[in-house]
Amino acid sequence: MYTFITNNFMKKYIYLFIFVVLLEGRIESQSCFDLPKRFYSYSQAINEIQNAIFKFKDKLPYGKSSWISSAFFYSCDGVNGYIVISTDKDKEYIHEKVPSRIWTEFKNAISSGSYYVKNIKGRYELILSR
Repeated sequence: MYTFITNNFMKKYIYLFIFVVLLEGRIESQSCFDLPKRFYSYSQAINEIQNAIFKFKDKLPYGKSSWISSAFFYSCDGVNGYIVISTDKDKEYIHEKVPSRIWTEFKNAISSGSYYVKNIKGRYELILSR
């Protein structure tokens, strides 16, 4: 009987633990509409954007650039969004208010790196709060 009580208690404890972990994960995620208008650092911006819930999220196919190791597009409304780019030199860049049309062209370009330099870099920069 002691074993039955212990096993039952352990099962309830494990279920409770799993529930709390799942609930905690949902609390940390926020709607993209609740993101701050301005960020204090690039790392804060990237972290909050990557953890938010977006209507549309897309990834650059692997091998589209010799120096871009990954790129993601995040959009609340499917019209404009954020592009987060990681390079082969472990640098990250974030661009805001990028039209989804620009993302599609970037993603479908023969060289995504060349397209980025000509059409995104310097045009959609994330401006930090001071």
